[in-house]
Amino acid sequence: MKDKTVFVCQACGFRSPKWTGRCGGCAEWNTMIEEADEPVLAPAESLFPPTDPVLFGDILETSASRWPTGIGEFDRVLGGGTVAGSLVLVGGEPGIGKSTLLLQAARDTAARGETVLYVSGEESLEQVKIRGDRIGVAGGNLYLLAETNCERVIAQAEKLQPQVLVIDSVQTVFSSKMTSSPGTISQVREVAQQVFRFAKTRRVPAFLVGHITKDGSLAGPKSLEHLVDVVLLFEGERDHSHRILRALKNRFGPVSELAVFEMTSSGLRPVDNPSAFFLKERPKDEPGSAVVCTIKGARPLLAEIQALVSSSVFSGNPRRMTVGLDPQRTAMLLALLEKKLGYGFASEDIYLNVAGGMSVDETAADLAAIMAVVSSLRNRALPRDTAFFGEVGLSGEIRSVSQALSRVQEARALGFGTVMLPEGNLEALNEDVRAGIRCLGVRTVRQALQEMF
Repeated sequence: MKDKTVFVCQACGFRSPKWTGRCGGCAEWNTMIEEADEPVLAPAESLFPPTDPVLFGDILETSASRWPTGIGEFDRVLGGGTVAGSLVLVGGEPGIGKSTLLLQAARDTAARGETVLYVSGEESLEQVKIRGDRIGVAGGNLYLLAETNCERVIAQAEKLQPQVLVIDSVQTVFSSKMTSSPGTISQVREVAQQVFRFAKTRRVPAFLVGHITKDGSLAGPKSLEHLVDVVLLFEGERDHSHRILRALKNRFGPVSELAVFEMTSSGLRPVDNPSAFFLKERPKDEPGSAVVCTIKGARPLLAEIQALVSSSVFSGNPRRMTVGLDPQRTAMLLALLEKKLGYGFASEDIYLNVAGGMSVDETAADLAAIMAVVSSLRNRALPRDTAFFGEVGLSGEIRSVSQALSRVQEARALGFGTVMLPEGNLEALNEDVRAGIRCLGVRTVRQALQEMF
């Protein structure tokens, strides 16, 4: 009897009895892969005993115990450390440093006397040993396992009883309960569920390394991101030394938190002051450069917004390009400058970039983006010791933003002498905060430009 097969989309998990060029679920092209039509296996009842409903008021409040990884910036993104029984998914491009980061965390955890099981499904033990020697792994209770069978991995974890489990990567591990190839939607879902059950029942923090697709999203079924407790994305450019770790989902802490690492010959080095790191190569007295005080998670951060305005070669069809900023919001700000302040960009190409590979997605960057564009258009540099933040409305007003106190304190700590901010945020700043820095409150974009130019 011939086994029944089904075509499964590798992007969203949509199932079809026949092959189609375009997925009927997510509309992606060439993602339908033939797999065996296997029944969905229910979890063993012994792992999840039946429970009864409990009144909300009868539930005792307990604080989640944190397990520090030994890397301060890593712990910051996790919300203060890992939580017992949590499942963390770390995604990123190949070669970006995911394995190095987790091996360093395993090294520091094992150095405290705790048992760590590091499962490598992509590299041999000798390859992991070479990386470990490079980053200074001295031994301790760090166990390495080269295995791709999920049931064997869980059996070894049950036998060893580690305090931390790391699996690198979830796309290379397969379950013998299914006949499909490793990395398929069915296999990734089944492996993640088995690791999830082990982590929850044994109260062991588990880390999964995940691949990403060519469009930058995490590979595998979307249910994988719903299943795990924390989703971290490790990103950066190959030709840059810095790497950025950001939280996309965190059930135990703030989301959109950010940490910066520098790749060195001895591994990843945490950058304790990202603001100074991103501004250290800022050009001096160059038009088109403005510093924005932004917030990433709970951390204030200074970043440089660069603008270049040049005459367009294509008359009537100028280019608008942004890197690290919302292109639709940038187009709105340019339309505001044309309508309310009389600037003409019909024959100008405009390029906007956040230096250092960062992305600034909050509206508090509006004022700095406008300042950078006008500075480049007029070919006049902004004062080097001035930082900006403020949301710009369609009427040209500058609206208040949140956490103004933290933004001003970060600018003052880095030696900035002036910060331009919405006038509505001035009342939130006391005299102690204003000491040593000039707080310039503005109501409208016109007033802000008059102050600077």
